[in-house]
Amino acid sequence: MAEPVVDFHGHAIVPAAMALAGPDPAAQAAREAEIAILGPETQAVQVAMIERIGHLLVDVEARLAALDAVGIDVQVVSPSPAHYCPWASPSLAERIAKVANEGIVEHCAQSDRLEGLGYAPLQVAETALLDAMDMGLHGVEISTFEPGIDLSSASLAGFWARAEELGAIVFIHPWGCTLDERLSGSYMTNLVGQPVEHTVALSHIIMSGLLDRHPGLRIVAAHGGGFLPFHPARMDHGWRVRPELTTPAEVPSSYLRRIWFDSVVYEPALLTTLVERVGVHRVLMGTDFPFDMGVEDPVALVDASDLDDAAKDAIKGANALELLRT
Repeated sequence: MAEPVVDFHGHAIVPAAMALAGPDPAAQAAREAEIAILGPETQAVQVAMIERIGHLLVDVEARLAALDAVGIDVQVVSPSPAHYCPWASPSLAERIAKVANEGIVEHCAQSDRLEGLGYAPLQVAETALLDAMDMGLHGVEISTFEPGIDLSSASLAGFWARAEELGAIVFIHPWGCTLDERLSGSYMTNLVGQPVEHTVALSHIIMSGLLDRHPGLRIVAAHGGGFLPFHPARMDHGWRVRPELTTPAEVPSSYLRRIWFDSVVYEPALLTTLVERVGVHRVLMGTDFPFDMGVEDPVALVDASDLDDAAKDAIKGANALELLRT
């Protein structure tokens, strides 16, 4: 029998975790800043979208019906990035993560077709990771940055060491963009900003030598890893000619084959290119379910690529199952 078809990039909302952030003045200020950058037209579209898809973020039966409609057997569910709380104190961030992770466990327990990832705010990343793993989750989702914290920051050294030790999956997914007002209007915070955030975050991971120090890390990048997998040559050239670049130990593009990437790249030709860059066993089918920037029919996207049948089967399920089972 064929392996199950797996979507590695699905989201859920945990209302109790969202409620913890509600009254906090810092949270309100962050929301107001986000709305100002998005602009009134995009904010209205966002509100309408959430009204349309909201039930899919909380209702397991509705989720499973939607998966059935596109031929997905198993979905990896992580908290929506709307839970992210870079504005929170460490104690509040820890509580939000705990409640969100408990909610993911409860959500996924309703069906053997759902596998869970928790949430680790970067300001309490190691604590949240340990808590998520104790709950039986496969790992955690993290943002690409928080104010003062990049993924290569010394403050995350303990988190990365623990993630490697425990074999935790670390799913990188952005929320917002450090370019802020420069991307206001035309929904560029998402269209341009999210791929930029992936590119910067993965560049920090590679160029800092993190993967040399922790070769066993199991990092998954959403959205095909942004722009980096499609143009690593400039980084490789700089590494060769700039004497101050003492890390990483090997040519930077080689580290793309030590990271996993989802297939949310929209075009079959780009999916083929991604596989050529990172290797067929490092690509996982994804949807970004249930958001409108997701891929509605991920199986069709994979099938329309120029990859051979064995590669397509690996992407549609075998790679994800191997990652989840080890």
